[in-house]
Amino acid sequence: MAVSENDVRHVAALARLGLADDRVQSLVGELNGILAHMDVLQQVDIGGASLDPDATQGMRMREDVPNPIALHRARDEFAPSMRDGFFLVPRLSTHGSTDDEGEG
Repeated sequence: MAVSENDVRHVAALARLGLADDRVQSLVGELNGILAHMDVLQQVDIGGASLDPDATQGMRMREDVPNPIALHRARDEFAPSMRDGFFLVPRLSTHGSTDDEGEG
């Protein structure tokens, strides 16, 4: 099966796409290249494997077991120390010291 310029224009019209005349010929070439590649893929020997699942067999179901939530713990377990419900963390070195070194 080959795609013609009329096919490209028809599909563009159905999709309500504006298509420049100079672009039609390149699209014909691209689509025909895709279809030629699909023909090559159709000839590949898949060793008797069926691509269509058997509707009577159905899919194998996995066991429905919920995964534990890794962070489902009390807040106190996350930080080394807390005060009044807040995490106490070390002061950043970029924020200076808490000492009164400037006064004296």
